[in-house]
Amino acid sequence: MSKIKPMGLVESMHGKICGHSDMYFFRKNGKVFSGKICNPSTKQPSAAQLAKREKFRQAQAATSAALADAEQRAAYLAAFKAQKKYPDLRSYVFVQEYAKLGD
Repeated sequence: MSKIKPMGLVESMHGKICGHSDMYFFRKNGKVFSGKICNPSTKQPSAAQLAKREKFRQAQAATSAALADAEQRAAYLAAFKAQKKYPDLRSYVFVQEYAKLGD
């Protein structure tokens, strides 16, 4: 995996360059990384994969709802400030909401 050091022309990058590109960029802990999708699957997703995708969608929706509600956001913000594992509030809330959905 390569690293990108931001310069004047490129201060930030994330996601794919275009829909059919196999290169992607992401930011983690203030650093920008790039990656390449190698050997993507061409099979139809299994029932277990579809279930995980649905759980992820539900956790994303619950995260957005929790952050939109001022009372829940304040509670999560207090808990977020007491921990050091997750770098941002949204990541912390997502993990909590994902765990609530169980397996």
